Amino acid sequence: MAAADLQSYFPAESSAAVLPPPRRPRPSTPESNFWRSFRKSQLSPSFILPVSSLDFSPTAPHDLAVAASASIHLLDGSSISPKPYSPLSSGFSDLAHSPSFRSDGALLAAGDSSGLVHVLDPSHSRPPLRRLRAHTRAAHVVRFPKSPNDKLHLFSGGDDALLCYWDIPSETSVLSIAGAHKDYIRAGAASPVNTEIFATGSYDHTVKIWDVRVSPESNPVSSFNHGNPVESLLFLPSGGLLATAGGNVVKLWDVIGGGRLIHSMESHNKTVTSLCLEKFGDGSDDEQSRILSVSIDGYLKVFDYAAFKVTHSMRFPAQLLSVGFSPSGSAWVVGASNGTLYFGKKRTEKKEIVASVASEFDGFVAEPQKRALRPSYYRYFHRGQSEKPGEGDLIVKKAAKLKLAEHDKLLKKFRHRESLVSALRRGNPNSIVAVMEELVARKKLLKCVENLDVDELGLLLGFLHKHATTPRYARFLMGLVKKVLEMRAEDVRSSAILRGHVRNLKRMVVEEIQVQRSLQEIQGMISPLLVIAGR
Repeated sequence: MAAADLQSYFPAESSAAVLPPPRRPRPSTPESNFWRSFRKSQLSPSFILPVSSLDFSPTAPHDLAVAASASIHLLDGSSISPKPYSPLSSGFSDLAHSPSFRSDGALLAAGDSSGLVHVLDPSHSRPPLRRLRAHTRAAHVVRFPKSPNDKLHLFSGGDDALLCYWDIPSETSVLSIAGAHKDYIRAGAASPVNTEIFATGSYDHTVKIWDVRVSPESNPVSSFNHGNPVESLLFLPSGGLLATAGGNVVKLWDVIGGGRLIHSMESHNKTVTSLCLEKFGDGSDDEQSRILSVSIDGYLKVFDYAAFKVTHSMRFPAQLLSVGFSPSGSAWVVGASNGTLYFGKKRTEKKEIVASVASEFDGFVAEPQKRALRPSYYRYFHRGQSEKPGEGDLIVKKAAKLKLAEHDKLLKKFRHRESLVSALRRGNPNSIVAVMEELVARKKLLKCVENLDVDELGLLLGFLHKHATTPRYARFLMGLVKKVLEMRAEDVRSSAILRGHVRNLKRMVVEEIQVQRSLQEIQGMISPLLVIAGR
């Protein structure tokens, strides 16, 4: 084939390759810059069961309470890491639900699937301070009032459709409304401006506003239909607007206007499971507030309710059940159905400044600044221990730690018989008699003697044979010998070793009687001589 034919068969390629047009960078907006300032991370797998609900403390350092499995997990608000005494599992016999901090952060309340409402101390892992009993089925809603003016009440709702308003100190229900809804109560929110007003949402599609001051036993103050089973409620800061989530819809309602629907947002493809409020800066301007919503479709949506539009979204590889935003604005947290906790922590400005300066000046390494020690750090409690004393310093020596013997440790654990046996095997008569006297004070000595086996009883009889006539123990031990022989007579008859110990005891008693008689004879001879010498 000729070269001309080849050129006609294969068209000549252009000398310059055609490249695809470059991708346009996403426009930078204040909203996108704000969310990019968070460094994303996760705790995986954090918990065995789904993270059903969570709540941030309203006071610094804004610790995080997470309900998962049969316990409440506490995480440090600044590092999103578990507290040393977490989880708070004492007292929960079933799945934990709906943790809620009091307005001062000093108390934490949560419900469980048995219907109990627990009031806990979030600073220690100890049994609940109060247990509130009224629900016959799972208590999925527990909320403290938002206002700091009321620290003595909370309300709860459960799958038994019972609504309770509690007085915490007396553990009594001030208000109890049976059949408050026609189905499970799964959502609740307290008004941020009034301690007596709160809202509840149910799987019967209704949302009801309650005021404990106005005929609470009859009808609610207001009621409206969301149109789907209600999963979450959220009062906006003004207290006049309420956001409800159910199905794949988030709706805004005018509470003051009698439950008038303001806006309906359908940005999720599946059921919306949780809502929370997020604010820019100090949150003083309502226009800068956002509603965060999560769904089992795996998306977190940021909704600007002032402009009625979604301003940001994030995708996660799991179904999302709960969401929270730190009041300090430094972290957001999302709980998933697989037990994973996704979170974002805001980058500090100091690190960004150091990185930018280091990139501009070649070879320059910024000296890292030491972090200020805080009481939440381990090194805080060890500060100053490496310092050497000065000439004028008064040195206070640390008292040596008292080392307890094995029998003392067993006594502290109320293992009385094992403590007695441990002291007998050690062979120190002072320790043995001290343990016996302690058991007498606890009214457990005879019970321990009764529960001794043959070998341990042999140890006891051997000790009594050796020390029962010692003057400082004689009065106590001779009475114990009598009790032991009366209580364990059958065991003594059935064991040759124990019979040998008893023969030794009998021989010891006979010898002691002879010694006492000899001493009395000597006393009889010496007494007249002393009387004569005294004249």
